[in-house]
Amino acid sequence: MKTMGISQFKTHALKILDQVGKNREEIVITKRGKPIARIIPLQNEEKIPKPGQLADFFLFEHDIVSPLGEEMWNSCK
Repeated sequence: MKTMGISQFKTHALKILDQVGKNREEIVITKRGKPIARIIPLQNEEKIPKPGQLADFFLFEHDIVSPLGEEMWNSCK
């Protein structure tokens, strides 16, 4: 992770933001030697999980409480 002073970031902000997007590398911005901000590359929005996204992939049975039966448990015959 790279660090840089706030005055350097102010001077070259557009160039630095382009580099972060291109190189996918984080940069920590400091003020008087103390970190104040972190510039991180934006993640692809498709990778962010959305609530309910897997709803159509599950099969819901009507009765989930009743026993399955002996034939379902005997896998080694």
